[in-house]
Amino acid sequence: MDFWQRYRAIDARDPRFDGQFYTAVRTTGIYCRPSCPARTPKAGNVTFYETSAAAHDAGYRACKRCLPEAVPGTPAWNVRSDIAGRAMRLINDGVINRDGVEGLAARLGYSSRQLNRILSHELGAGPLSLARASRAQTARTLLVSTSMKAADIAFAAGFSSVRQFNETIAEVFAMTPSALRATARHPQTAARTAVTSTALTLNLPYREPFDPGVFGFLAVRAIPGIEEGTSTSYARTLRLAHGDARFRVEYGADAPGRPMTLSIGAVDLRDLSSLLSRVRRLLDLDADPVAIDTALGADPRLAGSVAAAPGMRMPGAVDPHELLIRAMIGQQITVAAARTALVQLAASGRECLVPAEGLQRLFPTAADIADAGFALLRGPQRRIDAIRGAAAAIAAGDLEFGYGDDLAGLQAKLLPLAGVGPWTVGYLAMRVIGAPDVFLANDAAVRNGIRSLAAGTSGPGTSGPGPSSPGSSSPDFREVSPWRSYATMHLWRAAAAKKPAPKKVTR
Repeated sequence: MDFWQRYRAIDARDPRFDGQFYTAVRTTGIYCRPSCPARTPKAGNVTFYETSAAAHDAGYRACKRCLPEAVPGTPAWNVRSDIAGRAMRLINDGVINRDGVEGLAARLGYSSRQLNRILSHELGAGPLSLARASRAQTARTLLVSTSMKAADIAFAAGFSSVRQFNETIAEVFAMTPSALRATARHPQTAARTAVTSTALTLNLPYREPFDPGVFGFLAVRAIPGIEEGTSTSYARTLRLAHGDARFRVEYGADAPGRPMTLSIGAVDLRDLSSLLSRVRRLLDLDADPVAIDTALGADPRLAGSVAAAPGMRMPGAVDPHELLIRAMIGQQITVAAARTALVQLAASGRECLVPAEGLQRLFPTAADIADAGFALLRGPQRRIDAIRGAAAAIAAGDLEFGYGDDLAGLQAKLLPLAGVGPWTVGYLAMRVIGAPDVFLANDAAVRNGIRSLAAGTSGPGTSGPGPSSPGSSSPDFREVSPWRSYATMHLWRAAAAKKPAPKKVTR
């Protein structure tokens, strides 16, 4: 967007752009979200910034009226596969808190000086400032959503000391932590704290519209004992850098404001910001559904499905290594068959004790699978050997991939593995790095979805656009680029909605 497109957005107070850019006003020294209800400033006094950190570094303070930090994150970090986008995904996952700027730079293949120069040029702020802004946002969320002690919040948000926490809150928000807590618009939840582990409940912001089909996608693939899901909720255990965690997300489809609530059963406070980031990625809460639906709805093959399910989300991954194993097991078999195989494999994972919930199971580590877990799998020996080989490479540190990769990087790392082909890489790109423009042309469900939509069966109670002429549209849906991953989600939905007629059995 150029200056005047952004200016028109703030003049219209359009909430779709909240979190995508920030408006700083020189005469007040304040920066706002685009939908801020304050009077629109004169264009000559306005500067737009890509990130809140850039506005902080330029000397601006967050608006107390619109709270620009209380918005969904920018969808650009998934759309962009450049260094800036990859760095932001890792910063949001807490890499700087764990490994410092040198660790972030090493993951991206740059020196810390080069990385600082790139991010300062592209985003207006260096990695430390971007991480500081991320900590401030996490701290604000905890201050207004929970009754956690300020010292615990400072620790959970990644600050090295309470003093640094107090100074940052004062600089960013021009308020003390207690004054910021007083701005809470919702009742605060009590947090049960024991040493470094805590249980709490938070509200997750997202952009409307939101289609809860992502919960159904996760529910049908859920592994009992590790995951559970319904049409509007999802829960699971997972392993994070400093310990085990358990969370549940519930979508209040019929409640006022349709809240998205995250309940954390247990997590080491040092992992809290990483957990928040991964849950947001899992449910694609930072997506721009209006932009996506506008592009998809212009294609006659998808128009009916988009109208029936506006705000479709693309499920992410809370553990990239786990998803590779799950994808390899699920190749060329049905979802139900893959789930059965994963239930068998899950028996090799260890149990963990979650307060108030009892014993739960964790998905087995790569070492668990390579050592003995592979013996629980059934099927072609070639596939089992491939899964064991991938697990052994991960366990030995020879294979490392994750949120900081791009599509080309995933291809270079994964395609040499036995049992991994273009479909597997494309599927992981969609779910691990949120790549928006992947089209799985050879996927059987995608082909079934295309036929289903062409036949006018885009979903229960809806009618599709009917078949399009053979030469009118490309078979790879390039017309809806860069949103073909979301087109894939609509095609999977269409394929699942069309249930095959039961076969007659002759005895």
